[in-house]
Amino acid sequence: MAIAAVVAVAAAITWGLRALPFAALAPLRQNALLAQLRLTMPLGIMVILTIYTMSGVDATGTNLVTYGAGIVVTAALQLWKRHVSVSILVGTAVHMALTAWLG
Repeated sequence: MAIAAVVAVAAAITWGLRALPFAALAPLRQNALLAQLRLTMPLGIMVILTIYTMSGVDATGTNLVTYGAGIVVTAALQLWKRHVSVSILVGTAVHMALTAWLG
């Protein structure tokens, strides 16, 4: 009987800990600031990553063309489709294809 009680307590604690984030986040779903951040963060993160990546690149010659094309394609797709994964994947593919082609 003691083992069943221990298992029951462990199950209740586990269930409670898994449900806690959903209960805590429910009031935040109506927050105006979080709604705005949900819309602007993906593009903001992409801009920060682009600046950080480009700060260590020798942007001359073919590097300028390959990186520039990748950035332009990524930004254009993000503005058009609003799908971060697709934008990054296609932009990276464009950059890699141009790097392979131009040497």
